[in-house]
Amino acid sequence: MHLSELTHPNQLHGLSIYQLQQIARQIREKHLQTVAASGGHLGPGLGVVELTLALYQTLDLDRDKVTWDVGHQAYPHKLITGRYAHFHTLRQKEGVAGYLKRCESKFDHFGAGHASTSISSALGMALARDMQGENYKVVAVIGDGALTGGMALEAINHAGHLPKTNLLVVLNDNEMSISPNVGAIPRYLNKMRLSPPVQFLSENLEEQFKHLPFVGDSLAPEIERVKEGMKRLAVPKVGAVFEELGFTYVGPIDGHNLQELITTFQQAHKHPGPVLVHVATTKGKGYEIAEKDQVGYHAQSPFNLATGKAAPSSKPKPPGYSKVFGDTLTKIAENDRRVIGITAAMATGTGLDILQKKLPDQYIDVGIAEQHAVTLAAGLACEGMRPVATIYSTFLQRAFDQIIHDVCIQNLPVFFCLDRAGIVGADGPTHQGMYDIAYLRCIPNMVLMAPKDEAELQRMIVTGIEHTGPIAMRYPRGNGYGAPLMEEGWEPLPIGKGEILRHGDDVLLVGYGSMVYPSMQVAEILSEHGIEATVVNARFAKPLDTELILPLAQKIGRVVTLEEGCLMGGFGSAIAESLLDAEIAVPLTRIGIPDKLVDHATPDESKADLGLTPAQMAERILKLFSKQPSTVSV
Repeated sequence: MHLSELTHPNQLHGLSIYQLQQIARQIREKHLQTVAASGGHLGPGLGVVELTLALYQTLDLDRDKVTWDVGHQAYPHKLITGRYAHFHTLRQKEGVAGYLKRCESKFDHFGAGHASTSISSALGMALARDMQGENYKVVAVIGDGALTGGMALEAINHAGHLPKTNLLVVLNDNEMSISPNVGAIPRYLNKMRLSPPVQFLSENLEEQFKHLPFVGDSLAPEIERVKEGMKRLAVPKVGAVFEELGFTYVGPIDGHNLQELITTFQQAHKHPGPVLVHVATTKGKGYEIAEKDQVGYHAQSPFNLATGKAAPSSKPKPPGYSKVFGDTLTKIAENDRRVIGITAAMATGTGLDILQKKLPDQYIDVGIAEQHAVTLAAGLACEGMRPVATIYSTFLQRAFDQIIHDVCIQNLPVFFCLDRAGIVGADGPTHQGMYDIAYLRCIPNMVLMAPKDEAELQRMIVTGIEHTGPIAMRYPRGNGYGAPLMEEGWEPLPIGKGEILRHGDDVLLVGYGSMVYPSMQVAEILSEHGIEATVVNARFAKPLDTELILPLAQKIGRVVTLEEGCLMGGFGSAIAESLLDAEIAVPLTRIGIPDKLVDHATPDESKADLGLTPAQMAERILKLFSKQPSTVSV
């Protein structure tokens, strides 16, 4: 059978090990070809090919349920559930999503882009099954990186107290999340992988039997029985923690040995109550370059399969915001021992790997644990440190209560740096950073700011570190504008003060963060049509520079706000509230992201769909002045 013929996972039933190995090879080939051509997540899916095939051969996917922790390790799942023919559209507009989506396939039983949700959702399904008197299997597949998340541990704690609830948890242990895992749990799992009994069994026992005189390979079945017996003796040692939590523990087993995986899963399904199968895999399996660089090849832009090198850029680009952030923070930290960079398992993505390499004592990685990261930062701030919690906008959502309860109520100097704010592209709705303005603006004591470019980012880093209370800075994914950077000597910005970038008497454009430069482009288009705009770089969403903005609004008489965030409760809403409170009754138009989910596409495609290109925004404003929009190039 060829992979292209697989449209239903139940077609795996009855296939031989050899046939499954052929499909595994084809999955890796398709996976590699697709990601090399268009970019995307690489290492996670390559590591679970055999795990997926073995698990699905033991399940009836017309009835049984599987939840995958984070969707990017489920690409093999997608390829055997009817999406082979369209897999080349992965992460492209209107193509196959990069994560699981319930609306994409009946086999995507639970959607997830954030980590540590699989066991909770699977347990909910198992409880629903029992309450409704049904009888089907429920499986959660979770990586050891996601196991560092508190939510996964909460779910394990709950499930372990339900001995009559059948649930299988498959721990995909590759010693990695995006970067190497940190903390006591991954260290414990590593000991389990390398424990003397299991290591002895996997590496030495069989070889030593083979070297006995007159034996050779003739004792293979007996060796297997001895190995299984030894493993049962080893389990109380290596699986003690999970056994104490109420799970039946099985493993570690070889995650690339199909026969061992199938046999283990078949046995696990028969065991009553919660069962955890510990599977040891290799991230990037089957592509040597990815196996050797598991961090770099977690995800990749388009690359050459033969060399592993990224496709060359057509022209040099300005540095990315994350790199400018990492470089600048590191230089400041060199001169201020109080500055501590904190990441939740995203060192490379946030630029904090620069700090980690140069000043490891001033760097903390807490694992996939955003709630803990924020309260840890609060504790550091209590004792005079200047913690810089660098967390993607979409992931900081997970620590909302900690921001309020542990930081803002106590008015502690924690500096939140929200990378990937705004539209992020191919990762889709789970990763769009469009809610942070709204969810942070409503919290007392919080200051919100966003730079117009990478040079202003440098000044805002100093501003955030020197501020004596909670403060947050949002900045977008990708490259800057090429603004001249300084090596040192940055000065803080006055809190709550914006700047005028352009003067005009017809309309006031108030841009925030990544929408300031587009505001200037809009103003130029309007000028071509006889409309002159004043453009303000707000810099701060809270507190607003009302001393600057309100008199201009009253004088000019028409206001347009521009933001790369949700309109409901966002920056434009802040301007509207200020105008209302000041009893300034002027027309106000808010341009931003409406109340809808933004699906996966390139950022430019998403902005065009939302009417957020400069030409589209100018056309909308021209309509307010009763001009013909057809003269504007869209």
